[in-house]
Amino acid sequence: MRCNYCEWRCELNGENYGICHMYWEEGGVIKERFPNRWCAYSMSSIESIPFYHVYPGSRCMTIGTAGCNMDCRYCANAYVAKENPAKLQAQMYEFTPGQLVRMAEKLGCHNIVFNVNEPTVSLPSLQEMALAAKTAGITMGCLTNAYMTEAATEIFASVFSFINISLKGLAPDFCRSYLGIPDSRPILRNIARLAATNHVEVTTPVIQSVNDHELDEIASFLAGVDREIPWHVFRLLPEHKMKGTTYPNVGDINTILERNRKILPYIYFHNFIGSDWVNTLCPRCGREVVERISLGCGGDRLNHCHCRENMCPECGYEIRMYGSRVYWNSREGAL
Repeated sequence: MRCNYCEWRCELNGENYGICHMYWEEGGVIKERFPNRWCAYSMSSIESIPFYHVYPGSRCMTIGTAGCNMDCRYCANAYVAKENPAKLQAQMYEFTPGQLVRMAEKLGCHNIVFNVNEPTVSLPSLQEMALAAKTAGITMGCLTNAYMTEAATEIFASVFSFINISLKGLAPDFCRSYLGIPDSRPILRNIARLAATNHVEVTTPVIQSVNDHELDEIASFLAGVDREIPWHVFRLLPEHKMKGTTYPNVGDINTILERNRKILPYIYFHNFIGSDWVNTLCPRCGREVVERISLGCGGDRLNHCHCRENMCPECGYEIRMYGSRVYWNSREGAL
């Protein structure tokens, strides 16, 4: 029986658990092998995930499981994503969705974000969690590679209110050599689908001389979907099979991004300390409306939000936001 969660559409049986090793078939039904088993739960700022246009300043609970349906040569979380999930189970936490939601409430978290590995490999557990979170009035988000079927994309649209999709590259050669997939077409399809109904941000990890030449084409694609999609360009610090790779030159990459800011107003360049390109500027008048601090390696923080009800204080332009400013210690949610 073929799995219908991701684009590999693996043939599953009692001995084959597919590319991700997270699903199996029993009695004609595709089942999750390790439901409600979590590799991590912790607190983080929403900006560090990164989400720059979601409840600025909010506190989120971050969670993850194990496994992935890609084989990225530079993966920073390979110890969880690429290890055989069965070998990790002794180290995992077992919590029901309701228990995790109650912990999020107790810790004062305003939202829950799946961000360690690929959520497509644990979708049934996340569907259950979405029901518990909705009852508690907590929104859910995720990071995803979006290499999933159209059916799974519809589930994503119902489970996650905000989604950051990693668009790593476009060329089939790059996809095969660096991601372990045939091509990027399903990802592009799913970005367009999810952006039509959900809040979507996109992240592109840059490997200089490998995928930096595709940045113009990626920008054009995103502008064709929605010119106000926030686009995070990461200065990749490769791990896994690419340790020792030279880090991208900040000036070279930003020269490319600068010309694309004419078609995409919300372009951010970060993952290095002291970035000058983590603030949000009003697309109409250029006023700095949200200030952030880049501490490097996912350490971004909100510094100041000048928006008034998500409007530019200078010209009144509506800034694309999912939710409004939230104070870290607020127990009432968005203020």
